[in-house]
Amino acid sequence: MLSNLLQLRLIDKLHDEVPYELLLLADPSREMIDDYIARGRCYVAYLHDDAIGQFVLIATHPKTYEIVNIAVHENHQGKGFGTKLVLAAIDEARNLGARTIEIGTGNSSLPQLALYQKCGFRIAGIDHDFFVRHYEEAIVENGIPCKDMIRLKLDL
Repeated sequence: MLSNLLQLRLIDKLHDEVPYELLLLADPSREMIDDYIARGRCYVAYLHDDAIGQFVLIATHPKTYEIVNIAVHENHQGKGFGTKLVLAAIDEARNLGARTIEIGTGNSSLPQLALYQKCGFRIAGIDHDFFVRHYEEAIVENGIPCKDMIRLKLDL
């Protein structure tokens, strides 16, 4: 689903460098990132030869994948690449045999919450105090304390 200008590549965890600069844009915890990178599949989007975005998929249940991290480099935000990455993640999950794809975002992540719903995801629940339990430092976005994870899903 990526435009013909963007190339999507699955990183080889044994040989490729993990794109921490991009991953840390969506998750401030290197420890959490290392955990799901080890369990998941990390895809990097390249514009020409520049890595401009990424997403990570993990299998969570039979026929279900979750996007656990998705980000676009700051220099390329606001240009539609986030939508292209979400749609590419949906396609990849479908190609992997998923019947459902899930994603979670912070209660304070207002632009992301809007994006996911525009891409067809629907709110499925709230994991109260997720970010309080799993992150040592407080997270504040858009002037709002990030405490709860809003869980969304899309049936494929």
